[in-house]
Amino acid sequence: MLKKLINIVVFAPLGVLLIILSVANRQTVTLALNPFEPSDSLLSVSAPFFVFLFLAVILGLVLGAAATWFTQAKYRRRARSEASEAVKWHREAEKQRSQAEKLATQASLPAPQG
Repeated sequence: MLKKLINIVVFAPLGVLLIILSVANRQTVTLALNPFEPSDSLLSVSAPFFVFLFLAVILGLVLGAAATWFTQAKYRRRARSEASEAVKWHREAEKQRSQAEKLATQASLPAPQG
């Protein structure tokens, strides 16, 4: 319930803001990728301005996620190695426990006569 409420409180205004941004910036603009000859139609793209804004935001999100992923690689590697070591020691403990139980059953003393 709280998650739904947070989604409504955060995403509803964000959606309205994106719609307003799209309506306000719907003029067609040309993005020229050739700085020496902007009239070159081969390296230019015409689209509504909000398309370029959204693409810039998406590109920023992807680049930020990739940078975070690569900077956290050493922590993920360490977690994997520690997890495999924990599994190894767990298996060793189980092996020692089963050997101890086996020895305990083999070396059980007879009941005292009294």
